[in-house]
Amino acid sequence: MHIETVNLEDNSYPIFIGEGASLSLENFEGYIAGKDIAIVTNEVVAPLYLNEISDLFSNMNVIEYILPDGEQEKKLKTVHKIIDRLMEAGLGRDSTLIALGGGVVGDITGFTASIFMRGINFIQIPTTLLAQVDASVGGKTAVNHKAGKNLIGSFHQPKCVICDSRFLETLKATEISAGLSEIIKYGLIYDREFFQWLQKNIQQILSNDPVAVAHAIQRSCAIKAEIVAQDEKEQSVRALLNFGHTFGHAIEKLTGYGNWTHGDAVAVGMVLAARLSENMSLITPEDVQNIEEALTAANLPISLPSIDPTELLAAMKSDKKAKDRKIQLVLLKKIGEAFLTADYAKEDLTNLLRAS
Repeated sequence: MHIETVNLEDNSYPIFIGEGASLSLENFEGYIAGKDIAIVTNEVVAPLYLNEISDLFSNMNVIEYILPDGEQEKKLKTVHKIIDRLMEAGLGRDSTLIALGGGVVGDITGFTASIFMRGINFIQIPTTLLAQVDASVGGKTAVNHKAGKNLIGSFHQPKCVICDSRFLETLKATEISAGLSEIIKYGLIYDREFFQWLQKNIQQILSNDPVAVAHAIQRSCAIKAEIVAQDEKEQSVRALLNFGHTFGHAIEKLTGYGNWTHGDAVAVGMVLAARLSENMSLITPEDVQNIEEALTAANLPISLPSIDPTELLAAMKSDKKAKDRKIQLVLLKKIGEAFLTADYAKEDLTNLLRAS
């Protein structure tokens, strides 16, 4: 068992990482309020793991809510349905929500917890690699709006995060690749040595080698914890975690949520951000090649789908980081160091989108 801590004074919490981490009631103790628990999961995860998690709390009142699978469920209507279920069961301010699933389940559950009774406890049990290394840590919760991804949300930190590597055994290869997209991001924005390690170990992660996977998860969570501890509500350095995401969210929107995975969209977004960084003479063509080769090795795309560049640019303008109606992008100073800026030639961005 490995434990990382997100240090946020009164909102600090542990991340338990390891095989079987979700099977130990000890990891939950001290993080559950009262005797009422609601476990939110989806129809893919429920048959695999719901009973074993519910059975941990046999001395408590446990209700379950099972969502259909997919990004299309990340909407306010879903939140209303969950709240209706909580009210019907008589749950109050001293209840605890548990998110058992990937990023969609975690986002919906966290957002529901942030607004139900003006905020209740919740715990993250992420079941995908992407959620374990990214979505479950940091307290960002949100649902989508037709104008863009994650536009309706709040910051609401979990009481703890439990990353059980057993869950990865049932994932499809595409889901491992999606997680690798975010893992590679951490190396590019924060840790050059980690990126270099990833270049040598991507195949081991794809084949679910336990040592390589454990290191990838631990280092990713440590990096995110360090950044979130500096900037909980994204006023400065935390924005760097969105490297590739301004492009990626626009791709997801225009291709229809769920048709491109988040990891695929972010991978292409990182390539576009890297190429723009190269155009500004910040990184070298060799750096861009190394980034593209790492993503390709992870079975991730590096080229845009068939999208009108003008529509893509318009979708990017609805990004949450936009300031004074200008698109702010996370770019690279070098491998391992990123920055947020709107100070780039707009024609360079337009030409990049047209050429990609």
